[in-house]
Amino acid sequence: MDELLKFLVKALVEKEDEISVEKEEDETSITYRVKVAENDIGKVIGKAGKTANSIRTIMKSIGAKTHKKVFVKFED
Repeated sequence: MDELLKFLVKALVEKEDEISVEKEEDETSITYRVKVAENDIGKVIGKAGKTANSIRTIMKSIGAKTHKKVFVKFED
C-alpha cells in the first residue's frame, strides 16, 4: 500500500526526490502524511481538491481489505 501511494504521488510531481511518506498505524486506522516540494503541492491537491480526493479514495478502497480506515494528509 505504501508503494502505491508513492507511485501515485511521483506521477504528479516534478521533484520526485523531495517526496516523503510517513505512516502511522494503530489497531483501527492507518494515517499517511505525504510531504512534497512547495511548488508541487498544487499538483497533488488539484483543482478544488479533486486529485487529492481521488488518491484518498484509492487508498481507502485498498485499506478496506485490511479492515482499517485509511487517511491521507498532504503537507508541503
